[in-house]
Order: sequence, then structure tokens, then C-alpha cells
Amino acid sequence: MRRGEWVAVAENIDEVVDGLAGIVRDARRDGDRAGYFAALYRQVTVEVRGAIHEGRFDDGARMDRFDTFFGNRYFEAYDAWRRDRGGPRCWRETFGLLDDDRTVIVQHLILGVNAHINLDLAVAAARTSPGEDIRSLRRDFLLINDILASVVLAVEDSVGALSPLLSLLDTIGARTDEQILDFSVRRSREEAWHNAVLLAGQNEEQRAATIDRLDVRAAVLARLIARPGGLVQPALQLIRSTESDDVPANIAHLDRAMERPATAPAETAR
Repeated sequence: MRRGEWVAVAENIDEVVDGLAGIVRDARRDGDRAGYFAALYRQVTVEVRGAIHEGRFDDGARMDRFDTFFGNRYFEAYDAWRRDRGGPRCWRETFGLLDDDRTVIVQHLILGVNAHINLDLAVAAARTSPGEDIRSLRRDFLLINDILASVVLAVEDSVGALSPLLSLLDTIGARTDEQILDFSVRRSREEAWHNAVLLAGQNEEQRAATIDRLDVRAAVLARLIARPGGLVQPALQLIRSTESDDVPANIAHLDRAMERPATAPAETAR
């Protein structure tokens, strides 16, 4: 792995985990809210790596390549933002809120998930298995839903400990088992699969246009997640007023989410 002023180019899934751990470590040191999503993402990647080692995927070597392409999409966006506030639109929307103290922890997490799934996931899948090879990736692609579900459940429990009034979103209907601030990870991953199939069959010019369209859509969703309407916004303000302000401690807490027992079994993917 090459790492500079936050340049991380991973060559395998182990280096993706190491790169994410480095971002988490730096974020804890600096009190940087980028560590919230990085902590979630690190734990997902560790679980995927474990599933590869356990032989749960049809093609473990292919999933290692897939996860490496996927991780490098995040590292490249993170580096572009740190370097000159550049990068894909949806990631600029996400990173642009890191210094906004009105944004609650769960929003930072969902913003990162939105950009990474609604843009990066399809790109990484199509690169891993171009052309007709994409069809053989589907089962392994969907298996990640189960892994993601277990991590999301654990992280939700951790967020609840840091945001005592987070349940207000349940009360007003903005947060349910399948929907948090109108964002469904399962639905987004299914859309990402269809977009991966589309990208896998396109030429370079067509792919560029499709990726640009996906970026625009994810950026629009990011704005909606950041500033939702109706009763959600005042509820978020109240949640934020009782949320922990200790960013380094919050990151450390989230980064240990998978070490704690979940409150219920993860039967369905979010």
C-alpha cells in the first residue's frame, strides 16, 4: 500500500482493512468525523475478509479483488477531498458535512453508505467481472447483504448509546427496520447490482456517462439525507442536542461495535 497525505492504494483486502484502520486512527487523533463511516466500513471489510477465509463465497479470490477495487474507490475519494476538495459529487456532499456540528452521527454514517453503495459499488463490481462475467458474481454480491446486516445492527446499537434520543426517528416514522431517513441499504444494493450489469456491458464512453449519472443521483440523495424535510429536521436537532460531542470517543465506540453482542439476530439485510 502506498500512503501519503492520505493516499492509500490497496492491492488486496488486507491492505483495505489496514488503510481503513489508519483513517480511523487518524480521525480519533484529530477529532475528525470522517472516522464515523470509516469505523463502520472497516468492520464490514473485516467481516467480508472473514467470510472469504471461511470459504463462504463461490470465488474467494474474486471477492478479494472486488473488495480491493471497492475500497480503493473510497480511498481515492477521501484523498481527493483532503487534497483539494475534489472527487465525485456525492463524496463531496458527504465530506463537506464533516465540520457541520448540526449533523448527527447516524447521518454521517448514512451519507457514507449512500455514496459508497449508490456510486462505488456498481463501478467496482463491473470492474471485477466485466462483460458476461458479471452474471456469475451475483450470488457472492448478494451474500454481502447478510454480512452488512450483522454489522449495521451492531453499529445501530452503538449509535443508540451515543444518541439517547435517536428513537425519536422511529416515533415520527423516519426510521424503521428497513428504512433510516428514507434510505434502504438493501434496495440500494439491488439497484447497484442492476447498474453493475449495465456498466459491465458498456464501452468506455458509455460507462463514463453512466457513472456521472449515478454520481448526480447519489449527490441529490446526500442532500436529502443531510437536510430532510417535515418533522425529521427538528427531531434531528433535538437528537443532536443530547448526542455525545466527544468525537474521538464516539469513533472508538463505533469501531468496537462488532465486539459487543447485538440486541437481536440479523435476520434481514438493511
